[in-house]
Parts: sequence; C-alpha cells; structure tokens
Amino acid sequence: MTKLQLAVLFSAFALFLVLYFGFDTKSKEQTTLEKTRVLSAESTDVNVLLKEAKQNLDQAASNDILSLEQQLRLTAADTVAQVEVLKRLSGAWFRTGHIAIAGYYAQLIAETTNDEEAWSKAGTTFIICVQRSEEEKVRDYCTERAVAALQNATSLNPANLAHRINLAVVYAENPPKEEVMRGITMLLDLNKEHPDNVSVLNNLGRLAIKTGQYDRAVQRLERVLEVEPGNPIATCLLADAWQGAGDAAKAERFAQECRRLNE
Repeated sequence: MTKLQLAVLFSAFALFLVLYFGFDTKSKEQTTLEKTRVLSAESTDVNVLLKEAKQNLDQAASNDILSLEQQLRLTAADTVAQVEVLKRLSGAWFRTGHIAIAGYYAQLIAETTNDEEAWSKAGTTFIICVQRSEEEKVRDYCTERAVAALQNATSLNPANLAHRINLAVVYAENPPKEEVMRGITMLLDLNKEHPDNVSVLNNLGRLAIKTGQYDRAVQRLERVLEVEPGNPIATCLLADAWQGAGDAAKAERFAQECRRLNE
C-alpha cells in the first residue's frame, strides 16, 4: 500500500472517529421521533391501565369519569380550566382505588403548571400507589413516575427536605434490584443530618416494623413522641411495634390512643 493510500485511509478513519465520538449525528427530526416513541410507549401503558380499570367501574363512577373526560377535551384551549378538570379526574380515580391512574392525571397537572407543589403531589400519589399495589407492573409504573416527579420537585426547591424524604421512601418501598438498600441508606443519611426530624423517624420506624426489627422501631417512634407528643402516626405505629415486640399491654394502650386520635 502506497503512502498516499495510507494517508487517505488514516484520514477516513480519523473522520469516522470525530463523527462517531465528537458529534451527535442524529437529525432533529430523528431525535424528535425517538422522543415521540418514548412518550407513545408510556401513553400505551397508561391506556392499558385505563382499559383494565374501566372494565371494573360501577355505573356511577363510569358516568362521572366519562363526563370528566369529555370536559377535558372541551377545555383543550384553556389551561386553567383544563387543570381544574384534571384535578377532578385525579380525585375521581383515587376514590375508585385506581391510584396509578390518579397519579397519571396528577402528573399531567404538574407537567402543565411545572409547579413544585404539583410535582410533589404527583410524587406522593404515586408513592401511595407503590405502597398499595400488588401487581409488579403497576408498582414499577408508579415507582418510575414517583421518582421523576419528586426529582422535578427537588429541582424546583432543593431546600425542601420533604422531597428528599419522599424519594427515599419510594426506593425503600420498591428498591432497584441492583441497590436493594438504597432507600434505607438514604433515610439513615437523612437521620444523621436531621436526627429529630419526625417524618424521617416515622418512616424508619415503619420500615423497621416491616422488617421485624421491633425494638429499633420502638426506639425511633418513642423519640418521635419526645419531639412531638401525640404524633398520630408514631402513636399508631407503636401499637404494631409493641405487639411485634411481645408487649401486649403497651400495644393495647397505644392502639386505644391511636383510635382516639383518629376519631
């Protein structure tokens, strides 16, 4: 091979490296198409959930939701009115027990307003879905969206500790397979930073009960009552913690107090 041929070959190879590693060779149209495909896949998942849910609605709930869906189509040009309808749709689905769909409509509100509170509400709705759902596909659906919503809320207000706590709870409830301790670790780190934060302590106590660590649960939950006497979450959880720890008398005392606080 001549020097000229080698030079041409080298130049072609160098150009390939520059194009491959140095630039995004996708056109704007291609990038947009790929994004559309991702959104379409997500929408298809939502449609599957909607189709399954609508088959099990009673007539009153079905009529209410169909009416709201019609209103949503009619308010397409009015953002304020559309958000109000989305809120009602989210609430209607929540009342029927289809929390994943309620979260979906809460997510649409947040996407429309890009408001911290809206993203937080979407995230916490999806957390309830993760906690209550038994189907893995629904839990995964809600986990992914809870994480995204809470990350958006955090980006809008990094100083709000509640978003970090809720994000840790998501990972604790449905941890990534490669990081099963991620949520617990996040909560323990938050506890080191904020040792008397009631929400962190309550969540650590609840998770300790869930994993059979009753003595540790009692320790954390009693600390909550020292910081905030009468806290209803800690009081009710202590009934379960003492029951698990084998002290029936204390369990009953806290159970009675729990009922009184929730009357």
